[in-house]
Amino acid sequence: MSKRVVVLMGGFSVEREVSLVSGVAVAAALEKAGYAVATIDVRRDLRTLIAGLDAAKPWAVFNALHGRFGEDGSIQGILDIMKIPYTHSGLLASALAMNKPMAKQTFAAAGIPVPEGRIVKKSEVLAGDVLARPYVLKPLNEGSSVGVHIVKQGDNGAPLAGEDWPFGDLVMAERFIPGRELTVGVMGDKALGVTEITSARGFYDYTAKYAPGESVHLVPAPLPAEVTEEVKALAVKAHLALGCRGVSRADLRYDDTEAGKPGKLYLLEVNTQPGMTSTSLVPEQATHAGISFVDLVTWMVEDARCDG
Repeated sequence: MSKRVVVLMGGFSVEREVSLVSGVAVAAALEKAGYAVATIDVRRDLRTLIAGLDAAKPWAVFNALHGRFGEDGSIQGILDIMKIPYTHSGLLASALAMNKPMAKQTFAAAGIPVPEGRIVKKSEVLAGDVLARPYVLKPLNEGSSVGVHIVKQGDNGAPLAGEDWPFGDLVMAERFIPGRELTVGVMGDKALGVTEITSARGFYDYTAKYAPGESVHLVPAPLPAEVTEEVKALAVKAHLALGCRGVSRADLRYDDTEAGKPGKLYLLEVNTQPGMTSTSLVPEQATHAGISFVDLVTWMVEDARCDG
């Protein structure tokens, strides 16, 4: 009898649509691999979710949720209580990674370079510059660049003024790091590869991430060999510092903008639930490393566990 896997997808964060695409792709790949697959479109209704899991009696859950409540330890805690093995990181690592201030503290304590910054109130942002320009404003606990603003030299008006900011009263402000956008998938305790991302939008925002043709992925990233190895080592170090398991993806900036000076790497964040379509960043890197999408999701399911 085939092992039964339930794919959790959708959810009720701002990343719902992306999660649905990931879930459909994962379910199709798992069926190709020979698993008995069921899907649950997760809504904000715990009774229905728990009843669906009870009825399906899964051997494992593939967590294809993105954003809050699916990526921040919430669903992981439910699965731990139900003693159902699941893919990706556990409750604590998921919660740490999703909370940007706590993640930065963890990275800094592990000796990983991060952009300088501080937590400010929205009222401070509206009152004037909270850092020297250019700087970045971010919600404390959203993914996929949701709500991120870059405040540049010459920009007029107060950032966030007149805008809906449904992310709470606190804002993370960070020094803007110029240079190149890099990302590294980590599988277990090994880096899959390094991708450089370019976008005509000038910033790898939500639209650049998910709209067709809005970004270009260079795999492998055109970097000196020693820089490639340093990037990969930092990604693995961050994965382990948070206590991640399964697959994660680290996003970094490489500032090589000063002529005659060596470039410097900065870790921005770790995504514990990276996109999982066949053209997403981690599957792209896996394919380049000789691991098919079917083999990747199979490994993830076989690596599933819980802390119950």
